[in-house]
Amino acid sequence: MASRQHVSCGLELACANDISNSLSAATSAGYQFVAMPIVHPRFKREFITGKAKDRSGAFTRSDLVLNSQDWNTLIVGKVSLTIDPDSVAYSVCKNSEKALEQELNYAAHLGLPAVLVSVKSSKCVNLARCIHNRILSSASYQNMFQIWIRVPMRAPCDDCRMYVNEPRINCEGDSNIDLDVPEEDTWHWWNIFRSVCNTEKKLGLALELSADLPSQSELERWLGEPLRCIIVPTSIFLTNKKGYPVLSRAHQGFIQRAYKLDVQVMIKGVNMHGSIKHYQQYMEHLWLTQPPDDTLTQFARGYEDYLQVPLQPLMDNLESCTYEIFERDPVKYTEYQKAMYQAIVDRVCDEDKEHKTIVLMVVGAGRGPLVRAALTAARKAERKIKVYAVEKNPNAVVTLQAQQDEMWGDSVIVVNSDMRLWNAPEKADILVSELLGSFGDNELSPECLDGAQKFLKDDGISIPASYTSYIAPIHSPKLYSEVAQMKDRDKHPLAPFEMPYVVRLHNRTELDEPQPLFTFHHPNKDKVIDNTRYKVLTFDIKYNCTIHGFAGYFETVLYKDIVLSIVPHNHSSGMFSWFPIFFPLKEPLYILGNNQLEVHFWRCASRSNVWYEWCVAKPYVCPIHNPNGRSYTIGL
Repeated sequence: MASRQHVSCGLELACANDISNSLSAATSAGYQFVAMPIVHPRFKREFITGKAKDRSGAFTRSDLVLNSQDWNTLIVGKVSLTIDPDSVAYSVCKNSEKALEQELNYAAHLGLPAVLVSVKSSKCVNLARCIHNRILSSASYQNMFQIWIRVPMRAPCDDCRMYVNEPRINCEGDSNIDLDVPEEDTWHWWNIFRSVCNTEKKLGLALELSADLPSQSELERWLGEPLRCIIVPTSIFLTNKKGYPVLSRAHQGFIQRAYKLDVQVMIKGVNMHGSIKHYQQYMEHLWLTQPPDDTLTQFARGYEDYLQVPLQPLMDNLESCTYEIFERDPVKYTEYQKAMYQAIVDRVCDEDKEHKTIVLMVVGAGRGPLVRAALTAARKAERKIKVYAVEKNPNAVVTLQAQQDEMWGDSVIVVNSDMRLWNAPEKADILVSELLGSFGDNELSPECLDGAQKFLKDDGISIPASYTSYIAPIHSPKLYSEVAQMKDRDKHPLAPFEMPYVVRLHNRTELDEPQPLFTFHHPNKDKVIDNTRYKVLTFDIKYNCTIHGFAGYFETVLYKDIVLSIVPHNHSSGMFSWFPIFFPLKEPLYILGNNQLEVHFWRCASRSNVWYEWCVAKPYVCPIHNPNGRSYTIGL
């Protein structure tokens, strides 16, 4: 149903007297699908007690009114609004459970792509249980429809407050409301529902917009949810000078940000602007006028929220295609070249450039991008240079030697060795490496460079000079669901939740600014070199949310003021060599707003391995993740 070139826009019908005609009218107006009740209200029946208990005949219309392809691609089923499994009345509760089961079974029979279920309050636990047990966790429905949970952005009773003058008037007339009572957070309704359903992948959010949008932080929280559909009531549209429907700038901005999550849109309500097609045309206009993607987004397309196990270059030799992807980065090697140029100029003054030769060692040379950058920097600086290209991967060395024979000649010496074991014939003026991972030190750059610094002169320069890891708590049901699917019978049951993942973060909300964690400097001048670390960080959580883990980033100072960063607030523009890293939590952690989150992080090491451990200690104490590296280590 979704489309990449055009918006996927549907039309919600309160009722369809003639399904074929209604569908034909909607598709003629440009809509890609229609949402309609699975059961017409006049076919309502009851199972326990009630007037319709013994009604004869079919409970809904025949599947022959449309062909199977139309049912499969063009119709979203709506569960009856009268269904209320959480009612305190026994007969209503039991009737609702039976009716829900009957409607969902018929939706499966029709082969509908999605079913829309409305949540009207925080009392939705039994409804969630029925959906989870009968659909989401049932083997019979594994390849069936998705469940879209309709949640209003603003509670209906809060909307009533805007239009009443009396302090105690209720929109339904059956109870009182107080204007002094804080507004109800409908995100809480959704959080209860999906928590009961264990954050199943087939469960998605259909968010119904309100005329007044909440705060920016609350909008960010909604964008971290598994949004499947944005429901846009016709009542929130404005009318422009030409009489066509338009939305406020705030609504436009939110919808276009939601488009980045590949959501679908559904128009709901009475036609108030001449033709129903005008709403679809406006949604298409917003789709086509989205801000263009930046270089990183273009590169990462298709990798959004895709979990990858971090590389272990000391344990495994990288493949040619992996080197090729890294070498495409338009920023990384340009900045490295700037750093080497500046270091070369600082190392050899103009008076000495004719008779002094710089010794520069590239450790972890790969297929040679840093070697090429070093030679270019030396030519630009008009300095003489001798380069050692040290690489342990024998397959990459083939490429290095070919370039040595064809281009570099005697200016480059290729060495096939682990940098920690190599005995250099001379000491280097400049030591260059690109051993950094998504978390800075997670590919063991500290251990490698500490082992290699023995062949750096006492006043030698290391590029990079330092790097710092950062973490931030994030809300992402999508990532949590992905981790939960990665079980391995040969590993500890908690293993998927006790290891980090490299991932292009997309469908998530960052709950506070990233904070610095571990820092490493090179060359390491400490008398006793110890690369284990421990730090406690405290984050301010401003609104009710669920924490699913921590996003990890890094920033590195290559030389002086030349910096590379993947930290969001100062990300090196256009650089795509590194995606962030994600540290999951075993159990989602619900935290009330205006609270503090205290997280403890460790970098541990043994003779053969390095690993991370982490836990939350405030506002709740949670168990340690990955104790003693039981689920994940980085091999030395």
